[in-house]
Amino acid sequence: MTNFSIYMVGVILAIGALGYGAFALGVDPMWIGIGVAVLLGLGLMGAARKAGIGRDNPDNARGPNNNPQNRR
Repeated sequence: MTNFSIYMVGVILAIGALGYGAFALGVDPMWIGIGVAVLLGLGLMGAARKAGIGRDNPDNARGPNNNPQNRR
């Protein structure tokens, strides 16, 4: 398994536990869904950052310095 997938498995397990806890406390399911969506988005961004997606291949990176004409 890659670092990205291990990180995402952990994020999904944590979100599931938090969602179950919120359900057990009687939180409205709409708010649980909103919280899950936000946490999943943050987890995805964190996993991509930790795994280095976009940094390994300079052609994949974005930014002002990634113009092929500026490369030497």
